[in-house]
Amino acid sequence: MKIKSILAKPFAGYIYKNIQKNKTTAVTDQETIFRQLVKTGRNTDFGKAHKLAGVDTYEQYKQAVPIQDYEQMRHWIDKIIEGRHNVLWKGVPMYFAKTSGTTSGVKYIPITKESVGNHFGTARNAALCYAAETGNTRFFDGKLIFLSGSPELERVGNIPTGRLSGISNHLIPSYLRTNQLPSYETNCIEDWETKLQKIVDETINQNMTLISGIPPWMQMYFDELIHRTGKKVGDVFPNFSVMIQGGVNFDPYKAKLFESIGRKIDTIEVFPASEGFFAFQDSQEAEGLLLNTHDGIFFEFVPANEIYNDNPTRLSLKDVKVGENYALIINSNAGLWGYNIGDTVKFVSTNPYRLVVTGRTKHFISAFGEHVIGEEVEQSLLTAANEEGVQITEFTVAPMIQQGEGKSYHEWFIEFENKPVDIENFALKLDHNLRDKNIYYDDLITGNILTPLKITPVKKNGFIDYMKSIGKLGGQNKVPRLSNDRKIADELLKWVDN
Repeated sequence: MKIKSILAKPFAGYIYKNIQKNKTTAVTDQETIFRQLVKTGRNTDFGKAHKLAGVDTYEQYKQAVPIQDYEQMRHWIDKIIEGRHNVLWKGVPMYFAKTSGTTSGVKYIPITKESVGNHFGTARNAALCYAAETGNTRFFDGKLIFLSGSPELERVGNIPTGRLSGISNHLIPSYLRTNQLPSYETNCIEDWETKLQKIVDETINQNMTLISGIPPWMQMYFDELIHRTGKKVGDVFPNFSVMIQGGVNFDPYKAKLFESIGRKIDTIEVFPASEGFFAFQDSQEAEGLLLNTHDGIFFEFVPANEIYNDNPTRLSLKDVKVGENYALIINSNAGLWGYNIGDTVKFVSTNPYRLVVTGRTKHFISAFGEHVIGEEVEQSLLTAANEEGVQITEFTVAPMIQQGEGKSYHEWFIEFENKPVDIENFALKLDHNLRDKNIYYDDLITGNILTPLKITPVKKNGFIDYMKSIGKLGGQNKVPRLSNDRKIADELLKWVDN
């Protein structure tokens, strides 16, 4: 055991003890954060426009500050870019996290001096909680990799700007710099395929102990390692013991990733975004992710089916219920107010407050009134795949709308690692699973409004080729699980496995 792993043990124990304490004070911590945010916000342009000086309670706040998305906040961001101070938060942001929006084009999310610790500190806490619970600190002695975007920053309104993963690269403490791979130069490569080859070049002979990233991009890294060596990843890296993942639901990718590794290893799930680091897996034993209730973000929750209402129900943490699907709204010391991040969550526990991510507010299918969400399709597919011994590489679902009763259906584009023996029978099982989970979908099938779903197999690497064709291969880019139109589906027809 080397010095880093020895020193990590007491530090992990200290952080773990604090997090156990924070679990018991979540509601009061949220109330404290609310008061602190409003106090600071009163002196900003946003606070003056929304009369935060007259806000003392959450009920008053809901009347003063509407729920808004990036488009509705854009004019405040534009003022910051123009050089104004004290717009959304005191002073100016340290960084802008540059990200893509579905309707907004490029989005610039502020990261302030007060909020920057939330991004790196929560990731650190996730790893240290794992170390304290399991006793495994040896991974600190080996090489660590996060498959991320370029760390090169530009300036927008004289504010350093880049992908969140690139900004995070600049915040890694010096004691971990010597462990970090790939090199800065390799991380700066924009073309994912070129970058992937260089990452493999730099890591293939190293003592990799921790690998993290979005599951589909980790799988591409694993595939290239296997192609180069003819070995399982766990044999290439015998001390590889921890995988940190987030960005998409892990379950559809888990079987193939573990098969590529050649053995099961411990995993840590995290829930980060450009707007903040919201939750992390604090235990290998408990279900769900622990909500980050004490670190500069005041959370609100809107019943998912009300999110587009003119006056939706808004709940603070103390009023949430287990099993309900909520749209996640944040108010933060980055200067985000009543901000709809676009994700939906469901609590699996309120003592402590642990949740799972169930989908995106805009990623659902309701072309026929069924309102099928991401959690339902993922669980339906996973159940069918486990029953049939099938592995899924990637998938997406879109409506096929055709004239005439009983002719429309959901079309599932699936890239199989190994195809089912009888794909029609597999489709029937999948359809049955979805009908069990969504009564509206079941009613449409029963009423002959829809025919059962159909599967269109996608050839090997078809989704990779699609993402490459639209310039979104690698980094933090993800294929939407669900669409209400045929934009993605019609493009994927170019890669159908006939």
